[in-house]
Amino acid sequence: MKRRVLSTMILLLALVLAACNRGGQTPTRGEVYVYVAVPLSGFQANGGQTVLGGVRLAAEEINRSGGLRGYRVVVRPLDDESDDDVAVAKVDEIQAAIDQGDIVLGVIGHLNSGQTAAAMQRYQDMPLVVITPTASEQSLTERGYTNFFRVNANDQTQAAVDAAFLVNDLQARRVAVIHNDTTYGQGLAASLVDELEQRGAAAAVKLQVAEGQSRYTQEVGRIEQAQPDAIFYAGYEIEAPYLRASLVEAGVDAPMLASDGAFLAATIDESNGTAEGMYISAFAPSPRNTADARWFEAYQAVEYRNPDTYSVNGYVAMQVLAAGVRRADSFDSAKVSDALRSAPVETLLGDLRFQSDGDLTDPQIWIYQVDAGEFAQVK
Repeated sequence: MKRRVLSTMILLLALVLAACNRGGQTPTRGEVYVYVAVPLSGFQANGGQTVLGGVRLAAEEINRSGGLRGYRVVVRPLDDESDDDVAVAKVDEIQAAIDQGDIVLGVIGHLNSGQTAAAMQRYQDMPLVVITPTASEQSLTERGYTNFFRVNANDQTQAAVDAAFLVNDLQARRVAVIHNDTTYGQGLAASLVDELEQRGAAAAVKLQVAEGQSRYTQEVGRIEQAQPDAIFYAGYEIEAPYLRASLVEAGVDAPMLASDGAFLAATIDESNGTAEGMYISAFAPSPRNTADARWFEAYQAVEYRNPDTYSVNGYVAMQVLAAGVRRADSFDSAKVSDALRSAPVETLLGDLRFQSDGDLTDPQIWIYQVDAGEFAQVK
């Protein structure tokens, strides 16, 4: 009897250990590399770091589950410094890794459309998959790239949603359209003007500012003269809070909607309290609206900081890349790309399906309003 009980206990223990090993086996076949090409220094470093944090968390979870095809995923950061020339130069590091025999699965990046477009001139001929977490310039998916995907909406989608919000929700017919001098800002502003006109509205004034500009005396004067019903800004968190503060201080009370580039805590933190009531459009729900407490704790354990908006996008981009490898059962970039187009991919943002050009079939935009110093989703 004792022998039978002991045998049963040994069998149960063996089954438990086997189950544990299947769920958390250590990758043993080698390493596969994923580059994260984003700004990690300069004025957009915070945005880039949030993408990197999301990728790191996803990679750690993948490795705890056995890696990809038995290989450990290693994340290699690349600082593109928000500069097109630097972004292109950094491709040399990736090419050198490939030349020395490293298994380079892909690139998650870039944060901005300008650097993405510049680097894709070289990525398109390399054996890797590129997934941008945030670059939205529409033409990126109109250039025939077979290895390019994005997990966010493009500028055309954002412009349509933002124009509808301005006209239908804010009842605006004359909108001041301001943008920074980047590829992203110029493209989004142009698309927005077209969308406004399709809805019977128009741009009361169109202004361009410099990337990183902090003083807006002349621009505010032009906006005051135009007397718009609402203000739209296409740019980044390094400009939006200062433009908003200048408008509020001048007594301009027209509602303001800023684009996804300003959907970072810095827009609130740097506005000296004037961001209250301001609207922001975004490519993803806030982490607090998307992830549970376990995800927050896991992110903090990896990054030693709270997740910010682009953390979700970075995490989802890594999920997509991993799903393509699993579905293709290969590291071959062409096979992974084909696999990603073949069926929906389950992610933190729900099931994502890609068109042949790499854009999402059902992209989404969310609208937030700053309320009590926090982004509150309103649409």
